[in-house]
Amino acid sequence: MKYLMPLLFGAILLTGCGRDESGQTSRHSVYVTTPQAASADGQARLLSGVVEEANGISIGFKTPGQIAKLYVKEGDYVRAGQLLAQLDDADYKLGVEALQIQYDQLSEEVGRAKRLFEKNSMSANDFEKASAGLRQLGVQLEANKNKLAYTRLYAPASGYIQSVNFSRSEMVDAGTAVFNLLDVSGMEVVVNIPASLYSASARTAAYACRRQGLKDGAWVPCRFISLVPKADSNQLYRMRLSVDRADAGQLTSGTNVEVSMSLAGASAESTAVQVPVSALFRTPAGEESVWVVSPDSTVTRRTVTVDRSVAGARTVGVTSGLKADERIVRAGVGALTEGEKVDIIAEPSATNPGGLL
Repeated sequence: MKYLMPLLFGAILLTGCGRDESGQTSRHSVYVTTPQAASADGQARLLSGVVEEANGISIGFKTPGQIAKLYVKEGDYVRAGQLLAQLDDADYKLGVEALQIQYDQLSEEVGRAKRLFEKNSMSANDFEKASAGLRQLGVQLEANKNKLAYTRLYAPASGYIQSVNFSRSEMVDAGTAVFNLLDVSGMEVVVNIPASLYSASARTAAYACRRQGLKDGAWVPCRFISLVPKADSNQLYRMRLSVDRADAGQLTSGTNVEVSMSLAGASAESTAVQVPVSALFRTPAGEESVWVVSPDSTVTRRTVTVDRSVAGARTVGVTSGLKADERIVRAGVGALTEGEKVDIIAEPSATNPGGLL
């Protein structure tokens, strides 16, 4: 309401201007404002983003079987290499034991064949066949040992168990996801940037983010990962940033964050300033413009470049055509003409509206 009353009052004054009783044109009375710097260095852009885990991993056994034990539950934090689950391994042990017996027996036979071959009592062909049979059985034994080892499921990375998809005693196939793991060794921030910042991303000096709503929260440094060179239906480009787990603090997967893009190489003339939306108007030719008030109270139309990614609740960013120390008309811009002199209305007191006290 404190913003609305001055605007309404200004509109009433402006619409009431015209010719007085003597037939002379009266001057418009207007409120003016001074553009504000968009950020401390004038070169930062604030955007909205969402935190995502670096990787979502589906974890399953390499061999089929019946689940014998589950060692973790949903929400547990696990470390890389930690045992998560185990299959019933009785049949796998028997398979390994049977092949081990065959291998040991054949190994002794090959040893005797070798001694006969060395005494020229066995042909080279027969000895080679016996040796090949032993090697083949050794490969089968090693494969069965691997299958036995695959009955134990270990975490491939550190993170949180997002879901447990099976219960104890259930049968699972090889490769079926038993657990879904959130790999939080690193976090990522996904940001959709407007076309006006697509080219500017190439000269970004630094990125940072903080949890949305924490105006006094600490900024967390981010690193650029990628930018998809194709706009979506809303003319936004998808950018991904990484955040080290050590710096992430309270940033968890799904958190909404503010993202700051600090641009490098911007000149003082190209520094963005914020102006009220009500101060902007378009000419018939489609040029974005504002009325600049000179020291002698004359208004001059100024063409400006608007960057709506630098915006507040009632403001937009102007990147060229306007300086932060110039005065502009902030309401009733449609009633003014080039070179017209105006009367500047003093801002009403926030604690004494209407001067009643």
